[in-house]
Amino acid sequence: MLRIIGALFSGFFIGLLARWLYPGAVHLGLIATILLGIGGSLLAELVARRQGSSQPVGCLASVLGAMALILLGRLLG
Repeated sequence: MLRIIGALFSGFFIGLLARWLYPGAVHLGLIATILLGIGGSLLAELVARRQGSSQPVGCLASVLGAMALILLGRLLG
């Protein structure tokens, strides 16, 4: 249960940072911000694993992954 709560808090924090650092307005609600942060973390982890890294990704990589998801959403939507 604590892992789920930790994932929600870190997802919210990462999502907020990504929205704040992304140029232009990003209109997302609370749930979408949490999912954006969790998705950014998963994307960064996937990229790191594909490059052969066995180290966990940091907060910066997760924020960059979330910003990439914002860009992808804007390009597709």
